Amino acid sequence: MYADIIVDITHEKLDKVFQYSIPSELEGALSVGTEVIVPFGKGNREMSGYVVAFSGKPDYPAEKIKPVLKKAEKSIAIESKLVSLAAWMKEQYGGTMIQALKTVLPIKRKEAARMKRKVRLLLDTEEAKERLKFYLDKNQKARARLLAGLMDQPEQEYELVTKKLHVTLAVIRSLEEQGVLALESEEMMRGLVRYRKHEEDTVHFNEEQRRAAGRFWEDYRRGIYGNYLVYGITGSGKTEVYIEMIRKVVGQGRQAIVLIPEIALTYQTVMRFYARFGDRVSILNSRMSAGERYDQMERVKRGEVDVMIGPRSALFTPFKNLGLIVVDEEHESAYKSEQVPRYHARETAIARGKMEGASVVLGSATPSLEAFYRCKTGDCTLLRLPARAAGQELPRVYTVDMREELKQGNRSMISDRLKELVRERLKKGQQTMLFLNRRGYAGFVSCRSCGYVVKCPHCDVSLSAHKGGRLVCHYCGYEERTRKTCPSCGSGCIGGFKAGTQQIEDIVKREFAGAKVLRMDMDTTKKKDSHEKILSAFSNGEADILIGTQMIVKGHDFPNVTLVGILAADMSLYSNDYRSGERTFELLVQAAGRAGRGNLKGEVVIQTYSPDHYSIRMAAAQDYEGFYKEEMRYRELMGYPPVSDLLAVLMTGADEKYLELAAGYLKSFAVRADKEKVLQIIGPASPYVSKVSDEYRKVMYLKCKKKEDLIGIKDLLEQYIEINRGFDCIKIQFDFNPMGIF
Repeated sequence: MYADIIVDITHEKLDKVFQYSIPSELEGALSVGTEVIVPFGKGNREMSGYVVAFSGKPDYPAEKIKPVLKKAEKSIAIESKLVSLAAWMKEQYGGTMIQALKTVLPIKRKEAARMKRKVRLLLDTEEAKERLKFYLDKNQKARARLLAGLMDQPEQEYELVTKKLHVTLAVIRSLEEQGVLALESEEMMRGLVRYRKHEEDTVHFNEEQRRAAGRFWEDYRRGIYGNYLVYGITGSGKTEVYIEMIRKVVGQGRQAIVLIPEIALTYQTVMRFYARFGDRVSILNSRMSAGERYDQMERVKRGEVDVMIGPRSALFTPFKNLGLIVVDEEHESAYKSEQVPRYHARETAIARGKMEGASVVLGSATPSLEAFYRCKTGDCTLLRLPARAAGQELPRVYTVDMREELKQGNRSMISDRLKELVRERLKKGQQTMLFLNRRGYAGFVSCRSCGYVVKCPHCDVSLSAHKGGRLVCHYCGYEERTRKTCPSCGSGCIGGFKAGTQQIEDIVKREFAGAKVLRMDMDTTKKKDSHEKILSAFSNGEADILIGTQMIVKGHDFPNVTLVGILAADMSLYSNDYRSGERTFELLVQAAGRAGRGNLKGEVVIQTYSPDHYSIRMAAAQDYEGFYKEEMRYRELMGYPPVSDLLAVLMTGADEKYLELAAGYLKSFAVRADKEKVLQIIGPASPYVSKVSDEYRKVMYLKCKKKEDLIGIKDLLEQYIEINRGFDCIKIQFDFNPMGIF
């Protein structure tokens, strides 16, 4: 037998399959995904690699094929299905097979097991008394102390015994040799939560929830494993629908993966799953140690886990009989990897579902245009939840034109209407959330008098302010000088927007003296568990007002919050990104959805300099489909995803002139390779951050109607880069349909 092996070496460009013979002592010991040690190169250096396939025939003369030396000592075999998924990711997103394999490997190295030791008395009462008397007569105090402690409690933890009774391991071993006690060990599972499920808990579904879960199950039991989008307004009970779907799938002996953006992986959400599935649930998050992650994957392999919950890395859980993948809040940019391969968890989940015969359920109150477009084209089934689960009304939304506030003499970040409504809440003992939209902070230049925003005349994205008085487009490289007056109204109130949560906190404390205020942002959540502590304090009523950035509007449920104020809604609207309208709509709707989730009616104030923009108007009306139609017109006009596909090619190098030369060659080749003339090529241009760690950066964008054509061009570019040594000192990455610009 022969094994096809990908060699794991630091030189990522050597991304090929090498054939090795399998010695007799290893026959039957290797499987697809096993890590092995092989001799490599002329010097037969020992290198590690992964088995990707087997063959009964040699591809070369048998005498020239080297043998596999051994199985790696800490090898973790991965499922052949995940190897296939890695190959798909390499093709779809670029990079090497090694990089893709490292991404899908659930555990990189085997971790030593954590053992729990206990000491157990073996003697009966009479025998123990006689032995104790013997120790006392012989003045063997440590042995007597240990035996007396075990007579009081016959089974104790080793650590407790040594500390409480002040005895050493030597003393314990001596009594073990005499048959007095037994020192026993058992493996401890790190990260395991023991939680008993509540069978008596009954979920009362409304008609829409029942219909959504019913449609899914009707298809599933007929063997139709499709893709679904649960489009439900905030508070519509999407999680309960997911749980019902999972319950049905698990009842068939299959397993489920639930992907949740890490920022929304809250205690509230996790407890719902524990209550229904008990300790058959496992959780992954970025704060877990390597040992904890390893133990949870061991539980998966032993069949002790039915449901895995976590961020995008949980997608690669090696379930043997995967039946369902849920991608909650599928619109979130956190599902896009920033490392090569730059995969999107939503698209990769759909690919894995197709490979393994599993259904995929996407869910959001503000679906991504890509997900809703799939429904329009018939690739995905739409399941609607148009009402809140408990029948509460959606909050009333007020849009405040901050240009008018400025005319009235109010230069504060807080409008008069919002001030009035906050004071009402303070009198009634109700809570307020103030959300500062910080997305696009480094971006646009606008006029506070009329709302005009300086845009690129070629790409319809805002220009970014740079040092030296320059405004730059990071798609095509267009530049112009910074403006001193607004070209629309002549006002001098034009410039970048500067405000932070700390500044807002100071304003709030001055304006509402006596109010208890909490702030939640990157500065206040640096310490471990600080995120949960702030949310818990607010939930317990220890503060009247919570101020924060995006992290306060993700999936949290505070029944006493009846007012949400959205400050600077325009910040994301005019960021230098073609998705800015979509991002703004999502953020505003998600933020508004935090109000009125209990029995009290909610109100929302959106403060903006662009009240007539369709993203603002549709968000205020909670009208997703109206927004979708408007945004799709813009995408069709400009040729942006999901109507067309976009490939970003990011190039970095230490020599700026050489990088410009290399980028020019790469563009010229792309033009020549585009024989059918299906590409639109933009750039190369400098991204917003043009130099990082002494490495200069250039980016080129390629647009195309069909992704297959774009993948073909990507493959040709990779081949061109590989055979031209001039690119050896340039690092090049590919990113399909990036979630933002570089």
